[in-house]
Amino acid sequence: MKQRLDQASPYLLSLLRIVSALVLFSYGTQKILHFPVAERVPPVLSLPWIAGLFELTLGFLLLIGFMSRAAAFILSGLMAFAYFIAHFPQSVFPSQNGGVAAILFCFIFLYLVAAGPGPVSIDARRNGGRA
Repeated sequence: MKQRLDQASPYLLSLLRIVSALVLFSYGTQKILHFPVAERVPPVLSLPWIAGLFELTLGFLLLIGFMSRAAAFILSGLMAFAYFIAHFPQSVFPSQNGGVAAILFCFIFLYLVAAGPGPVSIDARRNGGRA
């Protein structure tokens, strides 16, 4: 069993990257492309709109696994910034301030900076199967 899990581990890393990036990318599409339709859309060039631009562009790069470590590093910082600017002032407790997703994204992306994108990525293909 352990041997099978060890063999699956790199692919699960890629799956973690893909799913996390896809979820973040959807926030960007909502803010920038207005899809899916949201009740509130941030004004162009506002701080939430700029964050949406990062979510859209870097989320896509992370999704396909291109320049993954750099994208994950910037996104980790973006999520930390989002937490402390938007959520933390409301309450210390993430369950009450709506910051759970920001914290999880921050640390998932920080992990991806260290671990890399996994074997299912453009970075891995460019490096001869190693990411």
